[in-house]
Amino acid sequence: SNPLFSLLVGIKIKKEVANAFVKRQKRSSLYLEYYKSPMEQMHEQCENYPPCDYLSDQIGFAMAYNRFFG
Repeated sequence: SNPLFSLLVGIKIKKEVANAFVKRQKRSSLYLEYYKSPMEQMHEQCENYPPCDYLSDQIGFAMAYNRFFG
């Protein structure tokens, strides 16, 4: 369906040549991109548990989190 893809299907190149075109991200930048603070992890845990999520809207996150996970 993609004309460029159709042209490139039969092309084979050495791994070294291919690596020259593809720049990989450093692990440190990936780490910083995907790292979540402990507080953010706690918020997600509460949001993913419906009773905690509902209660956090009523009485606040800290009290709801402590009630279910504290």
